[in-house]
Amino acid sequence: MPNNHNSNRDITSPPDLKHKSGTGPVRMQQPIYSDSIPPCNFACPAGENIQGWLSLAQEKRYEEAWQLLVSDNPLPAVHGRVCYHPCESSCNRVHVDDAVSIHAVERFLGDQAVEHGWKVSLEAEASGKRILVVGAGPSGLSAAWHLALLGHEVEIHEAGPMVGGMMRFGIPAYRLPRGILDAEVKKIEDIGVTIKLSAKVESVPETKESGNFDAVFMAVGAHLAKKVDIPARDAGKILDAVSYLAAVEAGEAPKLGRRVAIYGGGNTAMDAARTAKRMGAEEAMIIYRRDREHMPAHDFEAQEAEQEGIKINWLRTIRQIDSTDFEVEVMEIDENGRPQPTGVFETLEVDSLVLALGQDVDTSILESIPGVELSSDGVVDVQPNMMTGATGIFAGGDMVPSERTVTIATGHGKKAAHHIDAWLRGDTYAKENPQPSVDFAALHLWFHADAQQRQQSEVAPSERNRDFREVTAGLSEEEANFEASRCYSCGNCFECDGCFGACPEDAIIKLGKGLRYEINYDLCTGCEACYLQCPCHAMEMVDSGSIG
Repeated sequence: MPNNHNSNRDITSPPDLKHKSGTGPVRMQQPIYSDSIPPCNFACPAGENIQGWLSLAQEKRYEEAWQLLVSDNPLPAVHGRVCYHPCESSCNRVHVDDAVSIHAVERFLGDQAVEHGWKVSLEAEASGKRILVVGAGPSGLSAAWHLALLGHEVEIHEAGPMVGGMMRFGIPAYRLPRGILDAEVKKIEDIGVTIKLSAKVESVPETKESGNFDAVFMAVGAHLAKKVDIPARDAGKILDAVSYLAAVEAGEAPKLGRRVAIYGGGNTAMDAARTAKRMGAEEAMIIYRRDREHMPAHDFEAQEAEQEGIKINWLRTIRQIDSTDFEVEVMEIDENGRPQPTGVFETLEVDSLVLALGQDVDTSILESIPGVELSSDGVVDVQPNMMTGATGIFAGGDMVPSERTVTIATGHGKKAAHHIDAWLRGDTYAKENPQPSVDFAALHLWFHADAQQRQQSEVAPSERNRDFREVTAGLSEEEANFEASRCYSCGNCFECDGCFGACPEDAIIKLGKGLRYEINYDLCTGCEACYLQCPCHAMEMVDSGSIG
């Protein structure tokens, strides 16, 4: 009976293993099957099994792909639109042509679920435990979803009148249609999560006790705009970007005048400028003290803003305001990438100023919780299990130290849910040890088909400023299926039969679709033919003495 060595084992080899010779009766090395984590999975802040659902989508098993996707992330139609997809930056395919358009396939699956009403089935038995989630942004919604899937009763208390947090009030509708956001939230409610709106929690301990909650997850978003001190003799209208975007969402947008300046260089600044144009400003300009290379916004955000007629004044900082006259100083970047004044000044005429200098979390809610400590930068100190200094009270998203994106917040919610679940059971949660990631150099690609990335169509820049309709369209089924098929399946066997066809000794045994292969080590000579023919690096050559 042949030995099957498909399990993950210690595959560390002596440094000179590849320089040893010897096959046949004296075998110095032999192959084993060994899965590794794909770089896309490794880079995903939400912890998605990207390669897994791409594989299912490639086979047109779309609902199964969606089910696998939402086991990690309840908002695929949202993330397919607003995530900055670090998975694609890590995709090995970039070394051949273009990365797999992972976000576009994710969006396709999310939209299909909305269109066809796909539902996830609850598998966990009811635990009898109740969890309070404070905040209905991406982190709170994610935590609620995963806790419900684990069998807990979850109640979200949201201070505002609508669900979504910064997804609704910080991301304009031309990037995230509200119907899509609402449909994804409804799926969370459909599995039993209760969402209470306009229900601000004044005292966490009192709400926890009165509601008989066994644990609390704090997911308050960063809604407070950072301030800046600009000398002003007779300042015109000045407001912050978060308040402006929220007012537009609520249908209460203030009149900004003909010429609007946005002060800042992040993604929120780009959104505020593009929104101002859509709301009737004849001219919207961005003032930013660094250059394009050092801006916090993603480059495509700046490109889209410029396409829509937004002028970006790089290397400029506002020194003082006199009514509608803005005195700005020209800056220059030093060797450390920091802006330095030059003593050269310019004057700009502006009717309104929108400040987009970042946001802070309102931590006043934490004052009533004994044991909770804040970091020097105003966020909450949490333990590795995301629990604060107060027993049973956890925190994530914008409230803890991290980059502030929808996807990172969603990942925090998932992580916190597993830790809360373990804590409620008197246990600890630990992820499996991460497998090694496979880089491009480890692949043995014997196929180099020219398969360029399928592009999502966009509304012409000249037409975008007319309304808030979505700028970027999704892929068709044919395009999404094609994109999924471009995945190399890095590090994981996809049964291409390369090893089977390459073995000169017939030592590779096919076990059937989905079952992969076995190696008959009585026949294997350790010649490396299978290893060198494995395109995705799902095999390793190890010292033959390590195989028992």
